[in-house]
Amino acid sequence: MANNKKNSLAGFLWLWFALTVFGVILSVWGPGFLMPRSMSSSMHLTILTMVVFSVAAAPVAAGVYAALAYMLRHNVYRGDSVPPAAKVQTRENSRLTIGWVLTSTILTVFLLVWGLGALSVENSGAQANPLVVNVTGQQWVWSFAYAGTHVQSNTLVLPVNREVVFHITSKDVTHGFWIANMGVQVDANDGAITEIHTTPDKLGNFDIRCTQFCGLNHAFMVTTGQVLTTQGFDNWLAAQPQRA
Repeated sequence: MANNKKNSLAGFLWLWFALTVFGVILSVWGPGFLMPRSMSSSMHLTILTMVVFSVAAAPVAAGVYAALAYMLRHNVYRGDSVPPAAKVQTRENSRLTIGWVLTSTILTVFLLVWGLGALSVENSGAQANPLVVNVTGQQWVWSFAYAGTHVQSNTLVLPVNREVVFHITSKDVTHGFWIANMGVQVDANDGAITEIHTTPDKLGNFDIRCTQFCGLNHAFMVTTGQVLTTQGFDNWLAAQPQRA
């Protein structure tokens, strides 16, 4: 009977290990295909955080699914009809309990430290010579004014590898300024200016959407953006009409 219990526990642990490996592989592979293409340092950090959190959660999720599979396999839900040798006693198993609590504690502390570190990076001040863009949302369009110039546009054009500081506000209701490819998402509030920054690091096009329900045409409050080379951005800026 003792050998049967050991075999049952070993089977459970092997299933847990196999599901953990599968979860880790899925956590590393999945975000690159499921999340938007990264075009900035902020989005890269967002994807990396998703990977780290998913990998850390994989053993816990695997334990839950392994326990569920074990119970279904041995009909544990029938209670006394299960042969005692087929049961894995978890409440009386001090080693298993201590291991589970200790592992959960380590994972929780690790994720807390990682999250605080990522938050600190996101909230760090702007670097020297950033491009300042004043973003204004109103039903149901976005407008972008480039500080230090008289250029205003309904499309957002940015230079690659230069930090951008967005000053975001609204002229009416609350809107949500979201550039998925850059990991930038913040509310645009009437009468207030919110600041957020990022550094585009890849050339290409992206979309800007509103994430707060702002009225009848909320779903159509979408505009486009583009990341250009430094020379391309300077040429674009010089070609724009100057507004007083």
